[in-house]
Amino acid sequence: MQDTSGPQGAALLSPSEAAFSAHIPVLVIGGGGTGLTAALAARQGGAEVLVLERDASALGTTAMSTGLIPASGTRLQSEKGIVDSPELFAADIVRKARGQTDEGIALALAQASARTIEWMIDDHQVPLSLVDSFLYPGHSVKRMHGTPNRTGSELMGALSAAIERRGVDVLTEALVTGLFADPADGRVRGARVRRPDGSTEDLSCDALILACCGFAGNAAMVREYIPEIEGATFFGHPGNKGDAIRWGLALGAAVRDIHSYQGHGGLAAGRGIPILWPLIMEGGFQVNVAGERFSNEARGYSEQAVDVVAQPGHVAWDIYDARLHQLMLEFDDYRDAVEARAVLSADSVEALAGLAGIDAAGLVRTVAEVAVLTRDGDTDRHGRRFGGTAVLQAPYYAVKVTGALFHTQGGLVVNAEARVLREDGSALPNLFAGGGAARGISGPSCWGYMAGNGLLTATTFGRLAGEAAARLLAR
Repeated sequence: MQDTSGPQGAALLSPSEAAFSAHIPVLVIGGGGTGLTAALAARQGGAEVLVLERDASALGTTAMSTGLIPASGTRLQSEKGIVDSPELFAADIVRKARGQTDEGIALALAQASARTIEWMIDDHQVPLSLVDSFLYPGHSVKRMHGTPNRTGSELMGALSAAIERRGVDVLTEALVTGLFADPADGRVRGARVRRPDGSTEDLSCDALILACCGFAGNAAMVREYIPEIEGATFFGHPGNKGDAIRWGLALGAAVRDIHSYQGHGGLAAGRGIPILWPLIMEGGFQVNVAGERFSNEARGYSEQAVDVVAQPGHVAWDIYDARLHQLMLEFDDYRDAVEARAVLSADSVEALAGLAGIDAAGLVRTVAEVAVLTRDGDTDRHGRRFGGTAVLQAPYYAVKVTGALFHTQGGLVVNAEARVLREDGSALPNLFAGGGAARGISGPSCWGYMAGNGLLTATTFGRLAGEAAARLLAR
């Protein structure tokens, strides 16, 4: 088989080159949210599992997120009187992606999402609750579920504790440098692992789950496939080098939506802390150094990243008030921003502009314009409606932010069991993928990303992959 080594050393190797030292029925590459949910599901299905994680601890991209997972028809929604359905959820996904995603996969994920949430709570003691204080852009109803402090690190801590209770082994500081696969049918036979001392070990397997995210940490791939966001701050796991895509392509897998990604238009500049979008959805807005608004911020935080990067200095300021400041204190990330002194406050718009370095006349004018829009409920020139929220009142607040690239959304095409597919639609014999390694449901660009799409595909595809891998072994 042709060697397909990339810049990070990812390669396909002939099984004849292997010196297998151990056999693990299900190997999982990546110890983030996808990898740990996949491992838990496979173990529950009766399979022996090993998670291979390149870092010293299992965190991944999930740990850098808010940890919020959307799901429809959960009992937590019912307890709050929220009526939702997989069909409504799928329709929201497809609408946000402008119809340019796989509707069948969107529905399958929506149908499986409630089971994922309740499985995490009931079987694995993950302390999830419904976020019912605000509605995220793109969602018709409140369907976000998160841990008490609404952080990805907290979610990963709970999943790691579940992994320990289930007796699943996680091998850390284990970088997978190549896969062993049969050239005839693409069956994966195992993986080569490099340890910190430079030694290598070959492990054989019956099934392999790719849970190593996408390519947002590979500057060359970002430049080639999503140059519009190249100037943004990368706020993701540095191990996202595109290995899963390279391995999949070498095995004959189909890849779709390679230009798709999740951006974020509110990363606190110089602090690396995301300022979450409830601040915007409940009446906040963004201005540039001239004090002028430049877009419809309420479309979504992903597409807003490009607009922020296009502003002078690649920065903008979130403008809001004490009411929204109190709302945002629900989130650990925002409390971190306060602790880092990223949050500015003043009793007047003019004073706030002076503190932030924004043109005072421009900001005064913009705050007045937004007040009128809020009272009248009219649509502004950017297509945003402020009706239904309160007019901002003193004291006023501001946070300087920049645009960020969080993770990519294109990847290996999978079916509803997370099995990796070839171009002709047939499944590779024993290869699965989820999260950033798999094609997401956000369409071909940044504008299709709806809040929670990343963790929906991470946790639900992870669970489905683990269950399917265990079934495959039981045949």
